[in-house]
Amino acid sequence: QVQLVESGGGLVQPGGSLRLSCAASGIIFRIYNMGWYRQAPGKQRELVAEITSGGITNYADSVKGRFAISRDNAKNTVYLQMNSLKPEDTAVYYCKARGITYWGQGTQVTVSS
Repeated sequence: QVQLVESGGGLVQPGGSLRLSCAASGIIFRIYNMGWYRQAPGKQRELVAEITSGGITNYADSVKGRFAISRDNAKNTVYLQMNSLKPEDTAVYYCKARGITYWGQGTQVTVSS
C-alpha cells in the first residue's frame, strides 16, 4: 500500500536547474526520515540527500552546495532542488523512507548539451 511517486525530471543543459518532487502515501509521512537516491546505467544506486523527520539534512559530497532537500509534511511530499547540474548527475532519481524497502518508479534526469 506504500506508494512513492517521483516527478519533475527532464532534459536540461549543464548549469541548469530542476526541482524533483516525491509524493508519498500509505505511511505516516511526518515521522519518517526521507532520502533521495539515484542510479545511472551500469552503476549502483547511491544516496544523494536525506532529511530527518525533524528537518536535519545531509548530502553526498558530490552534490553538496548544489542540491537542497526539503519536505512539506502537510503535502506528504519531499523535494530535491538541483542547481548547477553536471552531466555526471544524469541518472534515474528515486525517493525512499528510511526503514521501508519500497521504491517508486523514479524520474529521469538527463544533463546534456
